[in-house]
Amino acid sequence: MTDIRRRTVAGLKAGDTFTLTRTFTEQDVAAFTAVTRDHNPIHFHEGFVKSKGFDARVCHGLLIGGMITEIGGQIGWLASGMSFRFKKPVYLNDTVTCRFTLSQVDAKNRAEAEAVFTNQQGEIVLQAFLYGLLPNPQERELLEVLLDDS
Repeated sequence: MTDIRRRTVAGLKAGDTFTLTRTFTEQDVAAFTAVTRDHNPIHFHEGFVKSKGFDARVCHGLLIGGMITEIGGQIGWLASGMSFRFKKPVYLNDTVTCRFTLSQVDAKNRAEAEAVFTNQQGEIVLQAFLYGLLPNPQERELLEVLLDDS
């Protein structure tokens, strides 16, 4: 957490990029299902999976997209909008890398970002467009205190 937060405290600008990688497990899918109550058989039933033409059980799309909240939460990003384009399935035990890039930041700290998610083969599996507010100078001071406390 501290690297992204330190960079935020120093001030963010268009072009800044953050990257994280995660492998999605059976436990992740079960926890996401418990919270969202999304019991789509594409995530659980092999016969249904095969009938849809997939190779294996598919992770929830928003579970994968949720990687942006790890970055956004460390930044202190206040989201006002998100748009997702799901390009390829992510299967259990796939490793996904999320590359989050600030594309625009204005004087009022309004920002736009793009997140590109790739699997272990380097294929784009998801693309997200994000809109929101970055922390202002006073809020960055508060984030710095949180850094000192950790």
